[in-house]
Amino acid sequence: MDPTSSAAPLPIRVFVVEDQTKILKNQLRLFEGHPDIDIVGTALSGEAALEEVERANPDVLLLDLGLPRMSGIDVTREVKARFPKMEILIFTIFDEEDKVLEAVKAGASGYLLKGATVDKIVEAIKEVRAGGTVIQPNLARRLLRHFRVEPDTAPVPTEPLPVTPSAAESSPVDASAHEPLLKPLSDREREILQLIAKGVSNSEAARLLSLSKATIRTHLEHIYRKLEVTNRVEAVTEGIRKGLISV
Repeated sequence: MDPTSSAAPLPIRVFVVEDQTKILKNQLRLFEGHPDIDIVGTALSGEAALEEVERANPDVLLLDLGLPRMSGIDVTREVKARFPKMEILIFTIFDEEDKVLEAVKAGASGYLLKGATVDKIVEAIKEVRAGGTVIQPNLARRLLRHFRVEPDTAPVPTEPLPVTPSAAESSPVDASAHEPLLKPLSDREREILQLIAKGVSNSEAARLLSLSKATIRTHLEHIYRKLEVTNRVEAVTEGIRKGLISV
């Protein structure tokens, strides 16, 4: 038997970027005593973060959106260009909706409102580390409105949208992409997509549907592939455009 098979999972490596020293210290204090989280570095500016993240090699970057000079959006864009596998979780406030939208479009895996409890923050970190996306319910609907008036933020199909299973099966795809032909979503996939549109996390969806989180992730992968998208926001956008779900 592999002696490492029963070993506890390694803690998630987190790098925190916050320009206000007092807030940064409070955030670090929140994570004390959480064995699942390992703070591997901090920075007080976007510029400093870009210098340090390669050395620190975090799994998740916890990033303040309202940084001076180099913004959180710019940091997100640069980090994803250099380290595409690094997940970025944005800290934001209520009046930064447009900036949140830009950060998601730049590659952020999700966002949290400042003042969230440490349990909510840890859950969100675990969610994005596992490949999920965190969309808070109280901002999800506003974000969706942005996407509905900005259709170019999601991939635009080159063929008419499928309206029946037969049409969906026959839709051509880019010959350079080795993806299966577009298929209609199953009832379960539609159900999960509808929950996503309401801002439900993978863990919450698993509880609501009496499924495992691994099963939810598998369904999400199928949804993304069928809709030809890469994240939750794009999936919800395409679901609305195609009339698969309502909000």
